[in-house]
Amino acid sequence: MFKNNPPSAPGDEPRNERVRFHGLNAGYPGRPVLHQLSAGIPALAMTALVGPNGSGKSTLLGVLAGVITATSGQLRYAEGSPPAFVPQRGAVGDALPLTARQTVEMGRWGERGLWRRPTRQDRAVVDHAMERLGVTGLGARQLGELSGGQRQRVLIAQGLAQQSDLLLLDEPTTGLDPEARERITALLTALVADGTTVVQATHDLEAARSADACLLLSDGRLVAHGPPADVLTPQALSRIWQPA
Repeated sequence: MFKNNPPSAPGDEPRNERVRFHGLNAGYPGRPVLHQLSAGIPALAMTALVGPNGSGKSTLLGVLAGVITATSGQLRYAEGSPPAFVPQRGAVGDALPLTARQTVEMGRWGERGLWRRPTRQDRAVVDHAMERLGVTGLGARQLGELSGGQRQRVLIAQGLAQQSDLLLLDEPTTGLDPEARERITALLTALVADGTTVVQATHDLEAARSADACLLLSDGRLVAHGPPADVLTPQALSRIWQPA
């Protein structure tokens, strides 16, 4: 039976782990995706979820975020705030009539509700998140008008506005130019240094190798997990990414 436990009592959570899952199975009606995954997400660190398309990275991230319900297994969070989830850029429609600032303000909905007006505290949190991501000057522009890098920074600012100590990101640098990728990677590294646990699904092996921990997935199964140098070996990667 699946258990999505509340934060553990002090002393009960796994040491130095922000999340722990065991025997995790998940998927969609008629299509199982994850099969018996067991691992931990280290606290105050950067963890990369790596694997080819269809390996289960996004599904695992969705389970950790609480937007996908696991079918069985155990999932435990150490004491802390609910996770903040930053989806892929393509998951946010260009046609939505939202400005960049309105998009970031959505990160406050969980705190104040959908229909209540932003408080002074909400506005201060949004201001800080946008300043931190360098998107203050984009506030009045429509989200669909922004470049890929600008849009991704706005979405990360939305996650930051949730004021969570657990930030989950789905392919935050995919499709961006090298300068935009480097800027976002530096921002995420700074967030970890400031006390945030960051988990990102990524195809970028360079970004994965710079993470503190790595989970390597293939066909919904966990191939290996641990330090990137131990996980992302040429032998393991050649088995996962078969030549066409």
